[in-house]
Amino acid sequence: MFKPLFWASLFATSAAIAQSSVHFATHPTLSPDAKTAIFAYESDLWKTDLTSGITSRLTAMQGNESRPRISPDGKWLAFTGTENGNADVFVMPLEGGTIRQLTHHSTYDLVEAWSWDSQTIYFESGVQNSGTTYTISVIGGTPKRVFKHYFNRTHNVAESPTGELFFNDTWESDDQAMRKRYKGDFNPDIQSYNLKTNTYKRYTDYRGKDMWATIDKKGAIYFVSDEANGEYNLYTFVNGQKTALTSFKESIKRPQVSADGSKVIFEKDYQPWVYDVATKAAAPLKINLVRNFTLTKWQDFKVSGSISAFDVAPDNKKLAFISRGELFVSDIEGKYIKQLKTTPNERVQEVKWLADTLTLLVGQTVGGYQNWFTLKADGKGTLKQLTTDTQNNRQLVFNKDRSSGVYLSGRNEVRLLDLKTFENKTIVKDELWGFYNDNAYFSPNGEYVMFTAYRDFERDIFLHHLTKNETINLTNTGISESAPVWSPDSKYIYFESDRINPGYPFGPRNVKVYRLALTKIEDPFRSDKWEDLFKVTKKDSTATAAKTPEKSSKKKKATPAEPKKETKKEIKPIEIDLADIWERMEQVGPSFGQQGSPAVFQKDDKTYVIYVSDHSEGENKLWRTTYEPFKAPKTEKVEDGVRGYDWVQVGDKSYLLINGKLKKFTPESGKAEDITIDFTFRRNLEEEFRQMYYEAWASVEENFYNETFHGADWKALRDRYAKYLPYLNQRDDFRTLFNDMLGELNASHLGLYSNGKEEEVFYKSRTMETGILFDNQRPFVVDRILKRSAADKHGKKIGKGDILTHVNGEAIDSLQNRDVYFTKPSSDTEITLTFRRSNVDSSYSVRVHPRGSLSGNFYDEWMDWNQNYVDEKSKKRIAYVHMKDMGMGEYERFVHDMTRDWYKKDALILDLRYNTGGNVHDLVLNFLSQKPYLQWKYREGKPTPQPNFGVAAKPIVLLINEQSLSDAEMTATGFKALKLGKVIGTETYRWIIFTSGKGLVDGSFYRLPSWGCYTLDGKNIEQEGVAPDIYIKQTFTDRLTDKDPQLDRAIDEILKDLK
Repeated sequence: MFKPLFWASLFATSAAIAQSSVHFATHPTLSPDAKTAIFAYESDLWKTDLTSGITSRLTAMQGNESRPRISPDGKWLAFTGTENGNADVFVMPLEGGTIRQLTHHSTYDLVEAWSWDSQTIYFESGVQNSGTTYTISVIGGTPKRVFKHYFNRTHNVAESPTGELFFNDTWESDDQAMRKRYKGDFNPDIQSYNLKTNTYKRYTDYRGKDMWATIDKKGAIYFVSDEANGEYNLYTFVNGQKTALTSFKESIKRPQVSADGSKVIFEKDYQPWVYDVATKAAAPLKINLVRNFTLTKWQDFKVSGSISAFDVAPDNKKLAFISRGELFVSDIEGKYIKQLKTTPNERVQEVKWLADTLTLLVGQTVGGYQNWFTLKADGKGTLKQLTTDTQNNRQLVFNKDRSSGVYLSGRNEVRLLDLKTFENKTIVKDELWGFYNDNAYFSPNGEYVMFTAYRDFERDIFLHHLTKNETINLTNTGISESAPVWSPDSKYIYFESDRINPGYPFGPRNVKVYRLALTKIEDPFRSDKWEDLFKVTKKDSTATAAKTPEKSSKKKKATPAEPKKETKKEIKPIEIDLADIWERMEQVGPSFGQQGSPAVFQKDDKTYVIYVSDHSEGENKLWRTTYEPFKAPKTEKVEDGVRGYDWVQVGDKSYLLINGKLKKFTPESGKAEDITIDFTFRRNLEEEFRQMYYEAWASVEENFYNETFHGADWKALRDRYAKYLPYLNQRDDFRTLFNDMLGELNASHLGLYSNGKEEEVFYKSRTMETGILFDNQRPFVVDRILKRSAADKHGKKIGKGDILTHVNGEAIDSLQNRDVYFTKPSSDTEITLTFRRSNVDSSYSVRVHPRGSLSGNFYDEWMDWNQNYVDEKSKKRIAYVHMKDMGMGEYERFVHDMTRDWYKKDALILDLRYNTGGNVHDLVLNFLSQKPYLQWKYREGKPTPQPNFGVAAKPIVLLINEQSLSDAEMTATGFKALKLGKVIGTETYRWIIFTSGKGLVDGSFYRLPSWGCYTLDGKNIEQEGVAPDIYIKQTFTDRLTDKDPQLDRAIDEILKDLK
């Protein structure tokens, strides 16, 4: 594939911009003579002369170009580009010319290094697993995999002139390289393998991070380590000894040495720096270029379908709503709309109308934390800040007359806000958490505030009496009652709950809506309704007694004064009878499916409960259940496709917000009528990224599981990284900056994920995988069929040695990359392949339904190998079960394996190596803990134990390794605490914090690791991991040679126990 690129149109040299403004110039590399540097900047590649600083653009493709590498002979530039929607390898002449695409698979292909003869490019690719090393010729062809085994995940490859291939092979040197100061068994070391001599060598054994090796033509090795001061610095080997070359207090990234060995270039402070090997001095690279700063450009956004919050004025004439962090006011029909001015670089998240129908109470971020403001709705005023908290004030709810508000603040406060004086006070302190909260609500008479708080990870419903300042736990159970709302008549509280399963660790599974009567309520009597037919009301009596219309009219004129007397009536207290309260609970709605998020409306003697339910066709829809005296409850659909909703009631009018759209709602009919709102507004990404930075920082500050932040000064880190915000050029820079800051916490389960339309490319690609595996050296010759793949079907007689000649009728060019024939803009439902048998003139064709990936099949193949090995070595006495993760699907497969295989055998090896976590540890441990407690049998039948699967009565070995992480570490901890058997392998990853996340104004998402995990004696598993009873490694070379000493030891230990 050829892509002409004319340099004349791309030269853009200028000294107009000072070097200090060029930041986020990444992946720098040097020419062999160290006179030229090439780096990625603003999604393109640039070339700089080291002496003059004159800089010119090299590429201008769609997508992002990065990871440039110059061939040792100085002729070629290889790089990774995303023009096709995924990362591919490209190459071009260094002095200008045609850009050629070398790889075509729709997975990622990341350029890493050149061979010293300048004929081969090394790159990392996820074609067959989560990433390993491949090579491809500079002239093209089909890539070749370098190292076999599914879990040999090599990267950061660099070739030595001696033939050694240096590499790292852990997450901590790849996608977790930004995580600083990690120490554990999954640390990266400098290691090499010589493909010619099959010799392996490990150069470092420091328990921290040694990575990113780069080598000059004399064989001098440069790399990064954090051994000296916890920051990444440049190192080399002097007489075989690891030696520091720099001692920066700020980390460097991705060093690259020039082929002649005179200079090393790397990233520091988001700029390229050059280290002079002779003088041992380092300085920023001089760069003169024109910055094309686009983040300040305004972009159009639509309100329609993207409203996140709203309120209706007390006069039912006006709307206030929020879209993408901006505030708007309109008439109730959404026809006349005005955007109100709020603070730039901040985000509006909540809005409420005050009783005067002119003033809005607004929730807006300040330095990342949401605080309360007032603002005139007519647009003639400015924001007035009411609170100045460095914790999030959120979920504001008003009482009936809008004289008082209740909201949550931080992790543990319920506060009241006086809507006349705007003074606030804390009424309750409890374990609320900083997110996953329900709204607090006033009782209809204003006597109580209802809220939920956590007990043992589960939510209970609490009532706080405002006058007495007393709080009662209304529910007080070991499972969650959440999303509570009052009935308008104060007689019931409606909520959602899974009455069987706790919400943690793996979430509720059978949620229903319930109502709880606060007293023993008796149903109305039909006889009372009959007697009401003959009651004479006061009004009727007056009308009957009237002699003339004038007298009747005079009496009617006296009635307007009566409402004033009502305002002086004392509020009738709400009666609450806690005795046997659970006996008064009723389920609302269907008995199947899951229901949640109730809201309650009443008119006359009818009660309407709306909620989300998936009982119909398994899809979430909005439903209404009607309660009416003397009739059975009736359930009817309101709206299809409801992901979530919010509701507002003003007087006798009701409104809904469903999937970003506002609707008028009539509870009596169950009809929801669209309010059509069409308005265009503008934002720019510079302001948006700044706001997102502080909001995400603040949320981590409020919710990170460890109050000492693993010893990091989180506030100082905010300020340190914030100084680079003015230099952001694109979204990728923002992702890099924020994730680097997160890496300072030395914690797992962190990350910010952000995508924008401005990053989208026109071209797409999709590789169709058949499961036919071809010879690594002869790319069109069949090697074998991968088990369980698309081609692994009866009747497809594809044999080893068969030669692929056509794909969908297109003749094969044997010099072309094979993936070209299987990669299209989208995947086909079937593909026709034509083969020729070796030394046979005739050919045959087969049709295959292609799939998107083979990675899972290769994983299964590794599991099959282990199963067969255990069966053979133990003579089928030992059951073997591997769990890829701790999700419900893998748990079910685990149980299937146990019920199908274990029960026939004498022992179990449970393999949690490479397990990527989840949340089913409790289910697995409960299954493993079962012991026989009795026997039963049919007359003259064979006695059978109870339970059927008394796993703990037979020997068990648990296998773990340095890649057992998250919930696998929880399972290993529990396994040891329960003394279920021996644990064999290495220490686990130290990657276990239970986590969730939150969204940002543009839909970006960041993780919040908020729940720490500890042993019974208080050890932090995230920081200490789980140690095996018997320590034994499986090395890189073990995997290359199909050896598994961990599995061998597990089998040996069990066989000893079975003697």
